[in-house]
Amino acid sequence: MKPTIACRPNGPYVLTNPAAPGAPANLHRPGGEPLASTPAVFLCRCGGSKNKPFCDGTHKTNGFSDANEADPAKNRRKTYVGKEITVFDNRAICAHAGFCTDGLKEVFREEGRPWIDPDAAAVERVIATIEKCPSGALSYAIKAVEGKRAERPPEVLVSNNGPYDVSGIELTGVTLGDGAPVDHYTLCRCGASKNKPFCDGSHWKVEFRDP
Repeated sequence: MKPTIACRPNGPYVLTNPAAPGAPANLHRPGGEPLASTPAVFLCRCGGSKNKPFCDGTHKTNGFSDANEADPAKNRRKTYVGKEITVFDNRAICAHAGFCTDGLKEVFREEGRPWIDPDAAAVERVIATIEKCPSGALSYAIKAVEGKRAERPPEVLVSNNGPYDVSGIELTGVTLGDGAPVDHYTLCRCGASKNKPFCDGSHWKVEFRDP
């Protein structure tokens, strides 16, 4: 059995970890600090817990709703064709972590149109940047063959003041976005995303804090 994550209705995420006793924890802070290795962990997603990242029941009193209010028409993957590489992008599942626009500005242009220019940098640099995308919004293909990230061990990274960055863990009972990978995604933990359970960058707007 492998770890899984499920969403309790209007409640926390449930990280189920069937690993044997003494196995390495798969819940971490960015610095590598392990947070839990118990068989099941309840993780806050309403943003109100005083024991973040763990749920303390605040969702029952602060009116948290897990309703997805995103426009379904925006959930589509766009294609940007270059001479050597094709880049795909689904803005609806972007967590706005900034790895693309900060790391390779000549390709991922905040001001330019179209916003992705696949030919503006070496293919290796484009791929390396896409592989840093925690949400899976970005992907690529070479000669019509879609690239795959190297398999990673199961992990939930509790990002500072941001979402849960998940890799190698199945998200059960949830429909993924258009073109979204099954092996990595970002889950909202500020409670404000309109695309629940996925992060849409709302933690920036509401100034969510959990350093």
